[in-house]
Amino acid sequence: MDIKKILQAVDHTLLNADATWESIKEICDDALKYDVAGICIPPAFVKRACQYVAGKVNVGTVIGFPNGYATTETKICEALQALDNGASEIDMVVNLGDLKSGQYENILYEIKALKAVCGQHILKVIIETCLLTEAEKIKMCEIVTQAGADYIKTSTGFSTGGATLADVKLMVEHVGPQVKVKASGGIRSLEDAEKYLVIGASRLGTSSIVKIIKQEGL
Repeated sequence: MDIKKILQAVDHTLLNADATWESIKEICDDALKYDVAGICIPPAFVKRACQYVAGKVNVGTVIGFPNGYATTETKICEALQALDNGASEIDMVVNLGDLKSGQYENILYEIKALKAVCGQHILKVIIETCLLTEAEKIKMCEIVTQAGADYIKTSTGFSTGGATLADVKLMVEHVGPQVKVKASGGIRSLEDAEKYLVIGASRLGTSSIVKIIKQEGL
């Protein structure tokens, strides 16, 4: 697969707790150089990053991250502030406690509320597949589709595991036609990236792909 095609699916990501503006600026510079799909960075850096890239890069950020158990009202406030600061994409974490206890209406309401806030901006819903049963993953595909979100996303990258080919394949098979799949967490090689795209992922959340390309001079 052409390297440019892989890069065009990459959300170049830096969400570590010790991220600094200098490291975020490097992510921005990489995005500008390699024409990635966008960047995914902590909310505190969104405004500066948007000013720095001056509309030339899609700036995404995370909401309710990484555990998802903030209140819906808090998530809405986080999203509004991020959008006001210039973010064009929002990656939200669902309330897994609600999922585990069968409170599906709560999850549906929350995702709908966040999508209403995002409007034409992209909303990705992180379901943390490593903590879910197969039945729960399928249920979340149904809820995300019903809620009108743009993407369902495998993982935060900060739990017990990241994306797997099996999970992405399952999600691709069970989401509605308007919902895309983002594989995130543990994608550390060009070969892995290609495999995820071949089976139907539309976005790849990773910090490794651009690093590999830089290191190997590709």
